[in-house]
Amino acid sequence: MVTKLRWGAFHETGLHHQLIDMRVTQVVLCGIATSIGVESTARSAYEHGYDVVLVEDAMTDPDPEAHRHSVKKIFPRLGEVTQVSEMLKALEG
Repeated sequence: MVTKLRWGAFHETGLHHQLIDMRVTQVVLCGIATSIGVESTARSAYEHGYDVVLVEDAMTDPDPEAHRHSVKKIFPRLGEVTQVSEMLKALEG
């Protein structure tokens, strides 16, 4: 468990070291503030070298336009954008 004190989950939380210790190479992201917390965490995950998966229909934002911009313009540069149904299929097989 990580307690987030800033927008991104990696900033001053020890998350990166925990993931290294567990040999994690991929992170799957969702959340309640697409253009703030999710985007900040996605950028950090990408910069740390993780394979980033962003589950579009498992995130939202108070600003629909900001959500759309993150999903369509930013996230494709950081990782794979997918849907819950596709993520569940990938976990099954």
